[in-house]
Amino acid sequence: MTARVVITGIGIAAPNGFGVEDYWAATRVGKSAIGRITRFDPTQYPARLAGEIRGFDARDHLPGRLIPQTDRMTQLALVATDSAFEDAGVKPGDIPEYDMGVVTASTAGGFEFGQNELQALWSKGSQHVSAYQSFAWFYAVNSGQISIRNGMRGHSAVVVSDQAGGLDAIAQARRQIRKGSKLICSGGVDASICPWGWVAQLANGRVSTSENTERAYLPFDADASGYVPGEGGALLILEDAEAARQRGAENVYGEIAGYGSTFDPRPGSGREPGLRRAIELALADADAEPSDIGVVFADAAGTPELDRVEAEALIEVFGAAGVPVTAPKTMTGRLYSGAAPVDVVTAVLAMREGLIPPTVNVSLSPEYDIDLVTAQPRTARVRNALVVARGYGGFNSAMVVRGTDR
Repeated sequence: MTARVVITGIGIAAPNGFGVEDYWAATRVGKSAIGRITRFDPTQYPARLAGEIRGFDARDHLPGRLIPQTDRMTQLALVATDSAFEDAGVKPGDIPEYDMGVVTASTAGGFEFGQNELQALWSKGSQHVSAYQSFAWFYAVNSGQISIRNGMRGHSAVVVSDQAGGLDAIAQARRQIRKGSKLICSGGVDASICPWGWVAQLANGRVSTSENTERAYLPFDADASGYVPGEGGALLILEDAEAARQRGAENVYGEIAGYGSTFDPRPGSGREPGLRRAIELALADADAEPSDIGVVFADAAGTPELDRVEAEALIEVFGAAGVPVTAPKTMTGRLYSGAAPVDVVTAVLAMREGLIPPTVNVSLSPEYDIDLVTAQPRTARVRNALVVARGYGGFNSAMVVRGTDR
């Protein structure tokens, strides 16, 4: 029998809430955190809005020696990991070090760290690591810092597939637990709201240049013109369900029930995008029918072409307006590798309360025949949720998350 893998701890750092209680209190009522960038002066850039985590000071949470060794992304990840372990009621030292592992996702790598190195290079000369070296190195250091800080010497990996990476990392964690690992910390955090990172994000041509905080990020809206970036993410403690029961885990939020991933065909090939197939694979892996899904947490790209692809995939699988769809990331911006883990967290919290959070500020275009939850939250009894994520360049991932009352 294949082991069931469950979520027993959550650490979340999002623009509209730091920690599970604060995040859910804001999200359930549609509280947005999108605003003008404050981490640097954005005046000279065409896009000036982001979802920032305000008021976070790593010195309040981490030992002083770690501060100069890490950038904001890793600091947020370390604090979220501490919260996840505390939430799970697990002390890392109580579990054999080779039975614990870390699988995280990264999109932006160490842009802020790299920028700091560039500034040091300009001011002090060539003894500093090049920004390009630091960028590549930081893909791994986030996961490595979590491992070192918590004495975790089991399976460790970093997945790089843009916004789809958060689901891919959780799926790989599930795979490792089924192979015998006792516990895996998994998810993703990104934080690249700095000048160098901002330029890199603008290069994809999909970032909204609107300065109206309520009209800048409008997936499935007739006025959609791109997305607003954000920072943050979520780290989850994943365990074998039976092992969690035996140790008396107090929080079992939900089960990672199914997963599927595909890659889009070459542009101009005439072949259909791979998103629908990823959803079907996830449903099959979860032994679920489309009618079993009570809500879809959409990728919500915010550009007409990509929104159309997602809407068509959902209609093909579920039928026209066949399932409630929501995109709470309109409150936070797109968090890159952190976005999908936050959606997984939102899904289990929504199932626990029986409340689907809204897609704020959006007026559904008649072009999209989907049942988008807008303006106000919707009460609903949900046992299975589908989380959809896509990455720049053609990555597609889908995950079925099952409530614990099944």
